Amino acid sequence: MVYFTDFFDITEDTVEKYGAFNISLINDLPLFIDPFLLFGSDKPEFQQLHNEILEYLGFLKTKSEEGITDLGQIKSWYCFPEVKQNWFGYSMVGNSGSGLGQKFGKALSANMHIVFHDLGNEKIPKTSHLEKAGLFSIGVGKDNISDFTCNLIKSYLLQYTAKFAEKHLKESQSKELMVDKAFFDYNLERWMPKKYTLPYLFNDYVLLTPKDILTKDDNWINSNDLHGKFDTICRAIPNDQLRSEIYNYFRTRLPRKKANKQPSQKERTHAIYDTINKFPKIIEYYIKYKETNKDGAKNISKEKVSEVETIFVRNVMDLIQKLTDNSEFYNIKPASSHDEALQRVIYMKDVIEKNDGYRFFYSKGQPIKREQDLQLIFKLTWYSSIMDVNREPNNGRGPVDYSISKGSQDKTLVEFKLASNTQLKRNLLNQVKIYEAANGTKKSIKVIIYFDRNELLTVTSILKELKLQNDPSIILIDARRDNKISASKV
Repeated sequence: MVYFTDFFDITEDTVEKYGAFNISLINDLPLFIDPFLLFGSDKPEFQQLHNEILEYLGFLKTKSEEGITDLGQIKSWYCFPEVKQNWFGYSMVGNSGSGLGQKFGKALSANMHIVFHDLGNEKIPKTSHLEKAGLFSIGVGKDNISDFTCNLIKSYLLQYTAKFAEKHLKESQSKELMVDKAFFDYNLERWMPKKYTLPYLFNDYVLLTPKDILTKDDNWINSNDLHGKFDTICRAIPNDQLRSEIYNYFRTRLPRKKANKQPSQKERTHAIYDTINKFPKIIEYYIKYKETNKDGAKNISKEKVSEVETIFVRNVMDLIQKLTDNSEFYNIKPASSHDEALQRVIYMKDVIEKNDGYRFFYSKGQPIKREQDLQLIFKLTWYSSIMDVNREPNNGRGPVDYSISKGSQDKTLVEFKLASNTQLKRNLLNQVKIYEAANGTKKSIKVIIYFDRNELLTVTSILKELKLQNDPSIILIDARRDNKISASKV
């Protein structure tokens, strides 16, 4: 069992018709709530949520202008734990993230009057947006925006999930409990708890989230996009004098040309940062530009959510079924962590290479070229192990993909690598030995996946050069499509 529908014994169609995402209850999936999708939605309840976020920002701005010096107030108004119960984010193990701490609270509190100077009185964009905080160099990043948004609309998510539970779940599958920081009381100026009856599993409640407010990778309004569209935005500024001042200042921030050598991308990025901080009106015009393309935000969000559903839900479900039908993957009775890890890797290799399993490592005809995604797929298929399976434990010398252990004396490390990884040679030569020493084990397995003949030639050349071509701890997996005969045609 991996997904919400598995654990609560309901159909995928039930969750789909409700409009929610069928989350994994084994590990976070790489999605988050984009507040712009609330603003751009045609649904009144989502637009209301965006207005409520602005109302809270207005409260914070007022307090900031009064001068917040009390650390207790910053903790109360800015600091939140990650809403781990929605099972979204970039947590490497389970669903526990770091949340919003004092560093975030102090940074945003100190800069509210700069970031949201025109809150409620916008003259260039239609309204303000929480994502503005991530466009200034104040230490507020994408993960902060995501966590803050989720906490500010937590009351809605609780009600949304409670309604689903009441309609579709058995009484034994839910539990009434008091949820901390469920809503904000503006009279008391504090976050308050409230009781809800919610799906309950693993000694905690579970939250469902509507698919149409989710996205992957970046918010619609984000600093990378702002920098990439810097010239476009500046050219669209109607004030000739302001536009000229911006370009003149930008040029002064670039290093002088030497022998017709153009500034590097790093130098240009620094110049853009400086110019935006000098002329914050650029941000206002950028947000206006993004506001004019609400449909683009919704279409890209839908595409990204569909991609996550394909790779991490449907493909993983199908891969699990393949592993169940064609191997002993889920019936291993290991003597040691190394035995189990090696057997599972070999079974997966067999299914990928000989039983159409390679198909599940492609999306829209393209191979999955992110090692992080491959690692997550492996984690989601490993759910039945009696071993302790930890993803990316970090012992001070960098994270390793997996640590498979059976007690403190029996530990095996598993590294998943792409043959196309430009650091593959260095990793095989040094990195795993460092990880082994840091984790107190001499047992490790290196799994290398390749998607075409050139990648195969590259990895075999590296192994030969390092005299590792016969190393039993290195497993190559052939995920090519051009050399496979579909099992359905055999």
